[in-house]
Amino acid sequence: MTDQEAISFFKCLSDKSRLAILKSLMEEDMYGERLAERLGITSATVSFHLKKLEDAGAVYSYKDQYYTMYSINKDIFEVSILEILKEKTSESELQKERDEAYRNKVIGAFFEYGKLKSIPTQLKKERIVLEEIAKSFEAGKKYSEKEVNEIIKGFHEDFCTIRKDMVQEGLLLREKSVYRKNQGL
Repeated sequence: MTDQEAISFFKCLSDKSRLAILKSLMEEDMYGERLAERLGITSATVSFHLKKLEDAGAVYSYKDQYYTMYSINKDIFEVSILEILKEKTSESELQKERDEAYRNKVIGAFFEYGKLKSIPTQLKKERIVLEEIAKSFEAGKKYSEKEVNEIIKGFHEDFCTIRKDMVQEGLLLREKSVYRKNQGL
């Protein structure tokens, strides 16, 4: 289900009359006039709502003799909200591009010639800076505290603060005095 389809679907569910129509159609397929009688609303109102429901894919119509019958589309209601949210969209790609542009902007603002000019005070920016420094550590390799300090010192003189923050952020794991890069990175 695309984002636009999901929006249309949820909008169609946000109306009391449409919900009543759907509940009636759960019991049995019906034609417009029968729905109008059952719900106590005009045929024109039922037709309007059925069109919205059909456009959203919640119901479908078919011919039965002289009548256009409406039936609930059970398949669309079996899709979980999590499945809809996991769906990759052009918007998610755009968000990735924005995140990457922001990341590059932060790196450009805080690094000069491979050195960290200052430690960001904003947590989001500090995380980006720490992730950039973490790229200098090999996955799976164990480092002594001295080795960690030397690597970090290549970026900034305040290696103690950066080391502490990298451990706190889970970028480096510490057991006793042995450090290693988090495998999830």
